[in-house]
Amino acid sequence: MRFAKLHGLGNSYVYIDLVTQPEPAIDWPALARRVSDPGFGIGSDGLILILPSDRADLRMRMFNADGSEGEMCGNGIRCLARYAADTGLIQGNRLQVETLAGVRHLELIRRGDSVTAVRVDMGEPRLKPAEIPVNLVQAPAGDGVGAPDRLNDGPIIDAPLPVDGEIYRVTAVSMGNPHCVLLVGDVNDAPVRTLGPRIERHPAFPQGVNVEFIQVVNGGHLRMRVWERGSGETYACGTGACAAAVATHLLNLTGRRVTVRMVGGELEVEWASDGHVYMSGPCETVCTGELSDEWLRSNSGLGRHP
Repeated sequence: MRFAKLHGLGNSYVYIDLVTQPEPAIDWPALARRVSDPGFGIGSDGLILILPSDRADLRMRMFNADGSEGEMCGNGIRCLARYAADTGLIQGNRLQVETLAGVRHLELIRRGDSVTAVRVDMGEPRLKPAEIPVNLVQAPAGDGVGAPDRLNDGPIIDAPLPVDGEIYRVTAVSMGNPHCVLLVGDVNDAPVRTLGPRIERHPAFPQGVNVEFIQVVNGGHLRMRVWERGSGETYACGTGACAAAVATHLLNLTGRRVTVRMVGGELEVEWASDGHVYMSGPCETVCTGELSDEWLRSNSGLGRHP
């Protein structure tokens, strides 16, 4: 089975084209866990399948490194567009991709014949708690540390989140997948690897959550580190950058257009006047290859029912 590995700002995925290749009876979560492992597999932040769609040009299924299926991936969908253009799955500079978060519209940016970046219409951010989902308790007026009063039914903006006896102020946003944004003084010192997994699995987020640690540099620039649901700390997160841009604007800290710098590089994010969030950034092919039948049989449940 042919595969390709691509990355957006170091956020890398293994891609399998099921438009031109038949879809075998594979346990995809098991395969995602194995190919993501740098020792026994290829090494990546997850697995992305490219499939036919009756609603769009292509359909994307995205699996995290732990095998869980995600609704949406900003860096992943940009790289899918690059792969589709490079391999002739699409023609022209525009395409629509069906995801579990809905159909996303993409525009390819070229230098000559090469795709160097992709601009994605990420849709409108979802702020209602039921749509994220998040079940946070609204504390009484004051410092936010008092006894619980009632569940929030409005946007979760700078709300208190208790974690192991400490209170953190968080803003919750869905960009098709759930995000919890909190401000820090310096991202270099942020407790990403200790606090990140505790918030990811916090009872307030019944489907888990991606956690963004944000340093506001100025009204047009953010620095970010991210703990991704199901994958751990990654070099970048496209949906997370969008969530951070929305959250900091809601907190009156930034304008509607920001540059988000992550460990792997920068994304440009705009929360436009039409209510949609637009994300632009690079994408690059790392390698292509073939998964052998022997490896697939021993690592993915090939031939067994998923």
